[in-house]
Amino acid sequence: MQVRIKATKIDLTDSIRDYVQQKMDMLDKYLGTYDVVNCDVEVGVTTNHHQKGKIFKAETNIQLPGELLRVEKEAEDLYKAIDKVKDHMTRSIRRYKEKRK
Repeated sequence: MQVRIKATKIDLTDSIRDYVQQKMDMLDKYLGTYDVVNCDVEVGVTTNHHQKGKIFKAETNIQLPGELLRVEKEAEDLYKAIDKVKDHMTRSIRRYKEKRK
C-alpha cells in the first residue's frame, strides 16, 4: 500500500517512517481485494503546553471506493498512538467490509 506520511511539530525520522509503513502494511491483509485509492498518515505533537509532557497524535485516512475511513488517536508515546490507530483502523475496515456484503 502506498502511504503518504506527514509529520507535524516533530522530525520525521527513518525509524518513524518505517514503523508507520510496517503498521499500514499490516492492514493489507484485512483489505483483501478492495482497492485503496489514497492512504494518508499524520503523526505529530498536539500541543507543547501539557503539564504531563508531550501528547502525541496519530491520524490515518484511508480512502476506499465509496467511503473514507478516518481514525485519530492520542497517547503519551508516539509508537503507542500509531499502534492504537492501526488497531482501530482494523475494526473500521471490518465494519466497512460487513456493510459492503
